[in-house]
Amino acid sequence: MKELLITIARGLVENPEDVSVDVEGANENGVTVYRLHVAQSDMGRVIGKQGRIAKAIRMVMRSAAIRKKHKVAVEIAE
Repeated sequence: MKELLITIARGLVENPEDVSVDVEGANENGVTVYRLHVAQSDMGRVIGKQGRIAKAIRMVMRSAAIRKKHKVAVEIAE
């Protein structure tokens, strides 16, 4: 799952070497949190207009997690 998020983010940004993901273990609800870090200059590319790209990234991650019977959340860190 982490590799999927990194691949998606690197395809969107101008500085792919600055992309990193921190993974927090499952919380009390069984949700694994993936925290995406990108360069400040690429933040707009990852979020998109009105958050559309961020919503799409979250949807893809949730869809992939459902296939593996997991619950995930994606946060974009500044």
